[in-house]
Amino acid sequence: MYGNTSFLIMGEAKRRKNLGIPPRKKTEDIKLPQLDKKAIQQKVRSTLYKYPIIPFLFYGAAILILIGGLFYVFKSFNIA
Repeated sequence: MYGNTSFLIMGEAKRRKNLGIPPRKKTEDIKLPQLDKKAIQQKVRSTLYKYPIIPFLFYGAAILILIGGLFYVFKSFNIA
């Protein structure tokens, strides 16, 4: 039993060499796309200038979610 443990612990490179398999090909590095921050910023600003109601809707939704969360906590723990 102890004679086979060296085979189990052996690294992949040694195992491939012992089996006569060629070394594994190296994978290419994945290149992430570069973000153009100025272009994104320009698109966001143009959208906000086109639809100035968006920030009010966002903040209104956030306030409603906070109020709903507080209501849920008060209701679930019977605080009031």
